[in-house]
Amino acid sequence: MTYAVELHEIGMKYNLSSERIDSLKEYFLRLIKGTLLYDEFTALSHINLNVERGEVLGIIGANGSGKSTLLKLISGILKPAEGNRRIAGKIAPLIELGAGFDFELTARENIYLNGAILGYDREIVRKKEEEILNFSELEGFADIPIKNFSSGMTARLGFAIATIVDPEILVVDEILSVGDLRFKEKCEFRIKEIMDRGTTVILVSHDLPQVTRLCDRVLWLDKGKMKQIGKAEEICEIYRNNQQKRGAA
Repeated sequence: MTYAVELHEIGMKYNLSSERIDSLKEYFLRLIKGTLLYDEFTALSHINLNVERGEVLGIIGANGSGKSTLLKLISGILKPAEGNRRIAGKIAPLIELGAGFDFELTARENIYLNGAILGYDREIVRKKEEEILNFSELEGFADIPIKNFSSGMTARLGFAIATIVDPEILVVDEILSVGDLRFKEKCEFRIKEIMDRGTTVILVSHDLPQVTRLCDRVLWLDKGKMKQIGKAEEICEIYRNNQQKRGAA
């Protein structure tokens, strides 16, 4: 079987400064002299994971467990310090919505800019321009610089742009929390439509009912390691009980 995503013994480590440095000049002097002191932080360790084509995989865990780091490794934003990764298909990462926006440009101009960053053909973006504005509910703000937008408006625009074309693999990090309840439901429905057309989806969320509704399997990460993986409903229930016990302790 050819998997959409294959991860073998993936590990990720960061160097954290273990001392206070009060100026950029001092930092570079210490860097040149080789006197910078670091603590090593292991974000991920021994991650072995295969995701089938068309599967919807949820990733859950407490803050700091390595969920977003894992998504960035899968998406190619980060390179693993250890192990091997194989991706079969074009990835659309919905990780930091609007990360490529120019806040001095209008919403309409940013549709073309962000579309180009995501690799969309300009003609496709032109055809989808009004659909993007309609979905994000920003028709009346199309020619206003987005520096005047709220964070919610900016995120809605980013989501609408990122989901106009069906990718082979969609990587989603907590973006279904965009906007009010009605707009969250609208976003979830859009994601479901993409899933139904056979896209492989890897989803990070703290919303356990949402994960249970959308996902086939769930991976539970704990302190950078794979705690458990299995059927969505089963793993979410185990995780929920674990969190309740910790809260009661």
